[in-house]
Amino acid sequence: MASTLSAEDLLRSATQGFDHLFANDIDAAQKVFESEDAPFHLLGLGVVAFLQAALGMETGLMDEATRCLTASEAGAKKQARAAKSLPSIHRFDAGMEWEVMHADAVVLLGLTHALSESYRGYLQCVAHSKFNKLFKTVYPNGLQSYATPATTPLPSRRGSDRSLRSSAIQSKPNTASKSGFFSRWFAPPASVAAPGTMTNPPSGPVEELVLSGTAFGYGLFNLVLSLLPAKIRNVVGFFGFNHDRMLALQALAVSAARSDIHSVFAGLVLMTYHGVVLLLSGYQADEAHIIKQYKAIVSRVDGRYPDGSLWILNKAKIQRMTYDTEGAIETLRDGLKPERKKSFPQADTLLTFELAWTLLSHRRYEETAKQFLDITKLNSWSHATYYFIAAGCYFSLKDYNRAQKLLDKIPDHLDKRKLSGRDMPTETFIKKKLAFYKRKQARLGGDENRFVEAIRISPAEEIAIFWNTHARIESSIAIAHIQEWSSLTPAITDIESKYLATSVAKTENDDLDTVDELAIRSLLLGIVHRTLAEYTAARAFLLDALKRAPDVEISSWVGGVSAFELAVLDLKEAEVKGTNMKPEEAMTMWEGVLAGASEKLDQAYAMSAKQTDLSSRLDSRIVMLRDEIFDKRGLLGLPA
Repeated sequence: MASTLSAEDLLRSATQGFDHLFANDIDAAQKVFESEDAPFHLLGLGVVAFLQAALGMETGLMDEATRCLTASEAGAKKQARAAKSLPSIHRFDAGMEWEVMHADAVVLLGLTHALSESYRGYLQCVAHSKFNKLFKTVYPNGLQSYATPATTPLPSRRGSDRSLRSSAIQSKPNTASKSGFFSRWFAPPASVAAPGTMTNPPSGPVEELVLSGTAFGYGLFNLVLSLLPAKIRNVVGFFGFNHDRMLALQALAVSAARSDIHSVFAGLVLMTYHGVVLLLSGYQADEAHIIKQYKAIVSRVDGRYPDGSLWILNKAKIQRMTYDTEGAIETLRDGLKPERKKSFPQADTLLTFELAWTLLSHRRYEETAKQFLDITKLNSWSHATYYFIAAGCYFSLKDYNRAQKLLDKIPDHLDKRKLSGRDMPTETFIKKKLAFYKRKQARLGGDENRFVEAIRISPAEEIAIFWNTHARIESSIAIAHIQEWSSLTPAITDIESKYLATSVAKTENDDLDTVDELAIRSLLLGIVHRTLAEYTAARAFLLDALKRAPDVEISSWVGGVSAFELAVLDLKEAEVKGTNMKPEEAMTMWEGVLAGASEKLDQAYAMSAKQTDLSSRLDSRIVMLRDEIFDKRGLLGLPA
């Protein structure tokens, strides 16, 4: 039965539902969304199912999300068509609010496919979209006059090398663009906008929805396109879609600064993106700016929904990324206190997941194991992975009996979950590792039922390489890692470092007696030496890992990851060197470093074949780091 409420009243009603959702009361949100059979409310039900599926990694809920979003899309399309024959109730074309709702449903439907890595499904959803047309209609003069959450009265962005930009760029006018790369992203807000730009504020919630929703949909659509694997983006090009990552981020920031519920979604997308870039890209062209934007968005949304788990999560991520590990742990533990009102378990599970990785980064193995084991009670995603990491923690604690018991549980949980009909990447990795440990134990003549005795490098620390957990740890933690890994035999004699173990006990058989183990040790030692800014030793270890990669038995991922980490090393070392150089010398250095890092990423991508373990994760990291290299070129005024 069609609702008798106006579009504005329906919007207000649905907004109450979203307010409940983001305040962690999913039950109240669903009651509101179920109260009306309108596109706004159907979209709300679809968003609830989508978030439950995405945050809880519960792929079965995607079917419900698809059903609700499809109904919302059809309803919005019908309303938009009907509204065209009526006079407009706002400054925009009649029915524009329903066009925005239709775009919302389309992009979220696409994401349901992308999350299950069904990129063909994603393309089918976006192929008929009208994002560009909608954006040009609502923002005919672009976004320069619209504020973002961290906007200041005048453009304030500066690169990491201030003297380099002010001196070298001026001395090389042929290579520096006067309209800087970040001119759109950091344009002044409306208060100092150029004459003739539309600055009159929206009148009422429907106009606010159109402005915020259009910026959100356009930004999310383009950002997702920019993050798709390279091969998929090439296919997208044949459909005529070309992404603009910086404009996408700016559009999301403009939406995040508004008051419509889209602003919360835009903030969530930006928080997720910034958090992932800070964690996984390895190097940021301007980390301080990313953190400033990130903090501003979290602060804005947290003030609106102080009890929301998603904002607590992102507060903790910022603390972790800025080396306040203890603060992050405290924030997450507060968010998980039993007295907190909870009816959004999937969001709370993310707090537990983040706490587990944060504790692992601090070598707090007992607590880490407990958190990962707790997650097996909270969701059904790959219990094998959680047991594997927990077993690694008990191995590090030398509690080999508990470690073996957990390893023995893993086979019963393998293959229970599939991703688009395929084995889950982490579980494929784990299968190979278990077989590797068993073969080594047999070779050593030990009891095959006690294959934990064959392990020498913690499974938890090894799989943590893929989450880049060792990149933002305290010096004391990095040194403890180095001491542990360098004490294994054979002793390291060809690479110098003041942090290596000074005495290595002789053993009848070498602890590490395979190329795989030696390559992984070198990779780990390279990463943690780089964290300590010991760049010479870091480079030697990473090159050693790369040299051994062609001869590994099962760890085919080592080569690509080593090449990637070398690219990160080049960039981090250049940041330090550049501060002590004359501007022109630094500019010359950066040209070579950026070109060399790009070549290493080409090498990493070439070594990361489809059958390589967790190759999609490395592919994503390569995409992010290429973007950071592109940004650095823009900051320096170098051609793209």
